Amino acid sequence: MSAHSYVEQARLRKAAEADAIGINDALISRLVETFYAHIRGHVVLGPMFAGKIVNWEPHLARMKDFWASISMESGRFRGNPMLKHVAISGIVPEHFVMWLRLWDETVTEVVAHPDAQDLFRDRAHRIAASLQTGIALHHGGLASLTKEKIDVDGF
Repeated sequence: MSAHSYVEQARLRKAAEADAIGINDALISRLVETFYAHIRGHVVLGPMFAGKIVNWEPHLARMKDFWASISMESGRFRGNPMLKHVAISGIVPEHFVMWLRLWDETVTEVVAHPDAQDLFRDRAHRIAASLQTGIALHHGGLASLTKEKIDVDGF
């Protein structure tokens, strides 16, 4: 089996699995639209996003492609979320906690199937952890990832 054939079969399988639990473009569109409406109204996150996003329509379209790629393996998203987030000055772990809380609430509000809810939550939490790690590495190096510095002289 060629690599191209394998990738295509994997995408088709993933799309079928997503479809079986109700994940499709319409659901992703509702989820993204609802989530960003909540973000825009959030006392802390709203102004942060407003300071970065001038035209919301292209951003929402991009996020729909992102979540379709994450949940259905559509391959539509092209970009580097890490670079975008590293460029945001002042972003701290508490912002991710707020973002995830809103995401989880929105998933409960919009997504009916429990397995689809789990998938969206799991992917968002993994992505948030990855982004936080990347941001910490970029701004503070490897030492910033440790909560306590080890006293190597004490060994």
